Amino acid sequence: MKKLDVVILSLCLIVSFGLGGYLIGKSIENFRTGDRTILVKGFAEREVKADLAVWNISCIAASNDLTEGAKRIEHDQKKIVDFLISKGIGKDEIINREIRVNDKLANEYGGYDNVNFRYVIVKVLQVRSSNVDKVQEVSRLTDELVQAGVVISQNDYSNNLQYYFTKLNEIKPKMLTEATQNAQEAAATFAAESKVKLGKLKKANQGLFTIVDRDQSLSGGDAYAGGNADIMKRIRVVISVEYSIK
Repeated sequence: MKKLDVVILSLCLIVSFGLGGYLIGKSIENFRTGDRTILVKGFAEREVKADLAVWNISCIAASNDLTEGAKRIEHDQKKIVDFLISKGIGKDEIINREIRVNDKLANEYGGYDNVNFRYVIVKVLQVRSSNVDKVQEVSRLTDELVQAGVVISQNDYSNNLQYYFTKLNEIKPKMLTEATQNAQEAAATFAAESKVKLGKLKKANQGLFTIVDRDQSLSGGDAYAGGNADIMKRIRVVISVEYSIK
């Protein structure tokens, strides 16, 4: 090969490699520029008061005679209903839930000789009211029932008072707006500190609304994950927002 041909071929290779490198570099630059984004989280939180009280009241009677025990439980039930109504609970807010009878003689793991009474009868009443303050007040007066001879079960699983917030849908839009604004402020702060310009909103993912008792940790995940013993609740929502940056 002539010397001139070698020189020309070398120059062609140099130009080809240089052009190829420029195009590859440009494509990477365009890719990175087009893919530059920032992902931030925004949240909104507020404290609300429960608007529904659900109070299960269990009374208990023990007897060796089922008929006599049933009469006693009905007598105690009437006393409870009269007590609730006298304290301001509406009759339509009191619900008969269930009655359970435990026959100790039929218990596979225990014999009749080991118990004083054969039958244990549990009657459950439920109060459902939007007047949460009244229910809370009356729930603190049940010692009057005890003084009247009504035995209220303290260990029964259904014997409890719980408070719920049921109007989440009414405050969802405002809370989502607050969370979005919070995310935008965080993104703007990041952009300013990084000396870049904040671009358009690319994507937003709404998280779950979480409702817990006011003093309970908000580290849980699912909505309504918290307890229901407190009349005051905390509601929180966290959203993920993605912005482009320039």
